[in-house]
Amino acid sequence: MDFDFEELYQAVILDHSRKPRNFGALPDATVTVSGDNPTCGDEIALSLKIDAAADKLEAVGFTGSACSICMASTSLMTTKIKGKTRGEAETLLRDFQGMITGQMPESETPKSLGDLRLLSGVRKFPQRVKCATLGWHALKGCLAESGEGKFSVGTGDADL
Repeated sequence: MDFDFEELYQAVILDHSRKPRNFGALPDATVTVSGDNPTCGDEIALSLKIDAAADKLEAVGFTGSACSICMASTSLMTTKIKGKTRGEAETLLRDFQGMITGQMPESETPKSLGDLRLLSGVRKFPQRVKCATLGWHALKGCLAESGEGKFSVGTGDADL
Protein backbone atom coordinates (compact mmCIF):
# COMPACT_ATOMS: atom_id res chain seq x y z
CA MET A 1 0.00 0.00 0.00
CA ASP A 2 1.28 3.46 -0.74
CA PHE A 3 0.88 6.17 1.87
CA ASP A 4 -2.28 7.81 0.46
CA PHE A 5 -4.08 4.49 0.06
CA GLU A 6 -3.11 3.42 3.57
CA GLU A 7 -4.33 6.72 4.98
CA LEU A 8 -7.66 6.35 3.17
CA TYR A 9 -7.94 2.74 4.36
CA GLN A 10 -7.40 3.79 7.96
CA ALA A 11 -9.86 6.69 7.72
CA VAL A 12 -12.65 4.56 6.24
CA ILE A 13 -12.08 1.63 8.62
CA LEU A 14 -12.01 3.90 11.66
CA ASP A 15 -15.09 5.82 10.52
CA HIS A 16 -17.16 2.68 9.90
CA SER A 17 -15.96 0.96 13.08
CA ARG A 18 -16.69 3.97 15.30
CA LYS A 19 -19.95 4.92 13.59
CA PRO A 20 -21.22 1.75 11.92
CA ARG A 21 -23.98 2.26 9.38
CA ASN A 22 -27.23 0.31 9.78
CA PHE A 23 -26.24 -0.60 13.34
CA GLY A 24 -29.21 -1.51 15.50
CA ALA A 25 -31.95 -4.05 15.86
CA LEU A 26 -34.35 -4.54 12.98
CA PRO A 27 -37.62 -5.42 14.75
CA ASP A 28 -39.55 -6.39 11.59
CA ALA A 29 -36.77 -8.54 10.12
CA THR A 30 -37.64 -11.43 7.86
CA VAL A 31 -34.47 -13.30 8.83
CA THR A 32 -31.74 -12.93 11.45
CA VAL A 33 -28.48 -14.86 11.59
CA SER A 34 -26.01 -14.59 14.45
CA GLY A 35 -22.35 -15.42 14.14
CA ASP A 36 -19.23 -15.38 16.21
CA ASN A 37 -15.53 -15.77 15.77
CA PRO A 38 -14.33 -17.64 18.86
CA THR A 39 -10.66 -16.98 18.08
CA CYS A 40 -11.02 -13.23 18.63
CA GLY A 41 -14.39 -12.79 20.34
CA ASP A 42 -16.26 -11.02 17.52
CA GLU A 43 -20.04 -11.49 17.69
CA ILE A 44 -22.64 -10.06 15.35
CA ALA A 45 -26.27 -10.61 14.41
CA LEU A 46 -27.37 -9.58 10.92
CA SER A 47 -31.05 -9.00 10.18
CA LEU A 48 -32.70 -8.51 6.82
CA LYS A 49 -36.20 -7.48 5.85
CA ILE A 50 -36.74 -9.09 2.47
CA ASP A 51 -39.53 -7.96 0.16
CA ALA A 52 -40.50 -11.39 -1.20
CA ALA A 53 -42.47 -10.03 -4.15
CA ALA A 54 -39.57 -7.93 -5.44
CA ASP A 55 -36.91 -10.26 -3.97
CA LYS A 56 -35.17 -7.15 -2.57
CA LEU A 57 -33.32 -6.54 0.65
CA GLU A 58 -35.63 -3.79 1.81
CA ALA A 59 -33.91 -3.11 5.13
CA VAL A 60 -30.80 -4.31 6.89
CA GLY A 61 -29.47 -3.97 10.39
CA PHE A 62 -26.83 -5.53 12.58
CA THR A 63 -25.89 -5.61 16.22
CA GLY A 64 -22.93 -6.95 18.10
CA SER A 65 -19.52 -6.35 19.51
CA ALA A 66 -16.48 -6.87 17.33
CA CYS A 67 -13.06 -5.59 16.35
CA SER A 68 -12.61 -2.59 14.05
CA ILE A 69 -12.15 -4.68 10.90
CA CYS A 70 -15.26 -6.78 11.55
CA MET A 71 -17.42 -3.75 12.40
CA ALA A 72 -16.16 -1.76 9.41
CA SER A 73 -16.54 -4.64 6.96
CA THR A 74 -20.07 -5.40 8.17
CA SER A 75 -21.02 -1.71 8.12
CA LEU A 76 -19.67 -1.29 4.58
CA MET A 77 -21.46 -4.48 3.52
CA THR A 78 -24.82 -3.26 4.84
CA THR A 79 -24.54 -0.02 2.89
CA LYS A 80 -23.83 -1.98 -0.31
CA ILE A 81 -26.62 -4.58 0.02
CA LYS A 82 -29.47 -2.36 1.20
CA GLY A 83 -32.04 -2.12 -1.61
CA LYS A 84 -30.33 -4.79 -3.72
CA THR A 85 -31.96 -7.94 -5.02
CA ARG A 86 -30.96 -11.29 -3.60
CA GLY A 87 -28.99 -12.00 -6.79
CA GLU A 88 -27.12 -8.69 -6.57
CA ALA A 89 -26.28 -9.38 -2.91
CA GLU A 90 -25.01 -12.85 -3.83
CA THR A 91 -22.79 -11.33 -6.54
CA LEU A 92 -21.32 -8.84 -4.03
CA LEU A 93 -20.76 -11.73 -1.62
CA ARG A 94 -18.92 -13.76 -4.25
CA ASP A 95 -16.84 -10.77 -5.39
CA PHE A 96 -15.92 -9.82 -1.81
CA GLN A 97 -14.92 -13.42 -1.04
CA GLY A 98 -12.70 -13.57 -4.12
CA MET A 99 -11.05 -10.30 -3.19
CA ILE A 100 -10.53 -10.90 0.53
CA THR A 101 -9.25 -14.47 0.18
CA GLY A 102 -6.95 -13.66 -2.74
CA GLN A 103 -8.82 -16.01 -5.09
CA MET A 104 -9.32 -13.03 -7.39
CA PRO A 105 -6.29 -11.06 -8.59
CA GLU A 106 -6.28 -7.52 -7.19
CA SER A 107 -6.36 -6.12 -10.73
CA GLU A 108 -9.68 -7.92 -11.34
CA THR A 109 -11.45 -6.65 -8.21
CA PRO A 110 -14.79 -5.26 -9.45
CA LYS A 111 -15.34 -1.53 -9.04
CA SER A 112 -18.86 -2.41 -7.88
CA LEU A 113 -17.37 -3.28 -4.47
CA GLY A 114 -16.67 0.43 -3.96
CA ASP A 115 -15.12 1.22 -0.57
CA LEU A 116 -15.05 -2.49 0.25
CA ARG A 117 -11.97 -2.65 -1.99
CA LEU A 118 -10.09 -0.83 0.76
CA LEU A 119 -10.22 -4.10 2.74
CA SER A 120 -8.22 -5.98 0.09
CA GLY A 121 -5.01 -5.70 2.12
CA VAL A 122 -6.57 -7.79 4.88
CA ARG A 123 -5.91 -10.89 2.78
CA LYS A 124 -2.27 -10.70 3.85
CA PHE A 125 -3.34 -11.49 7.42
CA PRO A 126 -5.25 -14.82 7.49
CA GLN A 127 -6.50 -14.38 11.08
CA ARG A 128 -7.94 -10.97 10.16
CA VAL A 129 -9.70 -12.38 7.08
CA LYS A 130 -12.06 -14.16 9.47
CA CYS A 131 -12.83 -10.82 11.10
CA ALA A 132 -13.52 -9.17 7.75
CA THR A 133 -15.78 -12.02 6.58
CA LEU A 134 -17.91 -12.59 9.70
CA GLY A 135 -20.69 -10.25 8.53
CA TRP A 136 -20.52 -11.79 5.07
CA HIS A 137 -20.95 -15.28 6.54
CA ALA A 138 -24.06 -13.94 8.27
CA LEU A 139 -25.29 -12.52 4.96
CA LYS A 140 -24.79 -15.88 3.27
CA GLY A 141 -26.76 -17.49 6.10
CA CYS A 142 -29.54 -14.91 5.82
CA LEU A 143 -29.87 -15.41 2.08
CA ALA A 144 -30.08 -19.19 2.60
CA GLU A 145 -32.37 -19.12 5.67
CA SER A 146 -36.00 -18.36 6.12
CA GLY A 147 -35.79 -17.92 9.89
CA GLU A 148 -33.25 -17.69 12.69
CA GLY A 149 -29.76 -19.10 12.31
CA LYS A 150 -26.46 -19.25 14.19
CA PHE A 151 -22.92 -20.17 13.22
CA SER A 152 -19.33 -19.87 14.33
CA VAL A 153 -16.40 -18.98 12.12
CA GLY A 154 -13.69 -21.43 13.09
CA THR A 155 -10.27 -22.20 11.77
CA GLY A 156 -10.16 -22.28 8.00
CA ASP A 157 -13.65 -20.80 7.60
CA ALA A 158 -12.64 -17.75 5.58
CA ASP A 159 -14.35 -19.15 2.47
CA LEU A 160 -17.91 -18.02 2.20
